[in-house]
Amino acid sequence: MTQLVLTGILEHQKVIEIIKNQLIDEVELIGHKCKSAIEQGNTIFFMGNGGSAADSQHLAAELVGRFYKERRGLPSIALTTDTSILTAVGNDYGYDEVFSRQVEALVKPNDIVIGISTSGNSSNIIKAVHQAKKTGAITIGFTGNEGGRLKDICEHCLIIPSSNTARIQEAHILIGHIICEIIDEVY
Repeated sequence: MTQLVLTGILEHQKVIEIIKNQLIDEVELIGHKCKSAIEQGNTIFFMGNGGSAADSQHLAAELVGRFYKERRGLPSIALTTDTSILTAVGNDYGYDEVFSRQVEALVKPNDIVIGISTSGNSSNIIKAVHQAKKTGAITIGFTGNEGGRLKDICEHCLIIPSSNTARIQEAHILIGHIICEIIDEVY
């Protein structure tokens, strides 16, 4: 059992080391884009499936609640939380539309839309990013593996250098927390 634990820790460290050496500038750029959007009165929207849905809710909560600093609540919404919308849209239009319909209804130009997909190929995320672009929103992807289809359609795409879903999700939440910390600099 000790080897299993050690292997997980070593894999995590390897992924984080690569992020530190190769993605730090992109993380900082995305953080400052999010900070600027908040300063200009825009909203940050998050979406994902499964564990990425939980990450979406987690990060939106850090902004609406607080991260490190005591400050006013910041405009952020996880598109993964309204079960009535998710089930109605899923039933009436199909699951691939559950996020794009919300983007169509809620997102305004210069808002930030962050799609979290470890594969980068989640159909509902892809459709929502296309809708966000039509709306004039800034699109950001958090992916893994080779980036999937998201890497080609998002303005900014953070591709975690791993094919292990757990390691990808760990990196996504780390980067999400760093972005929240950059946003907190405003206050």
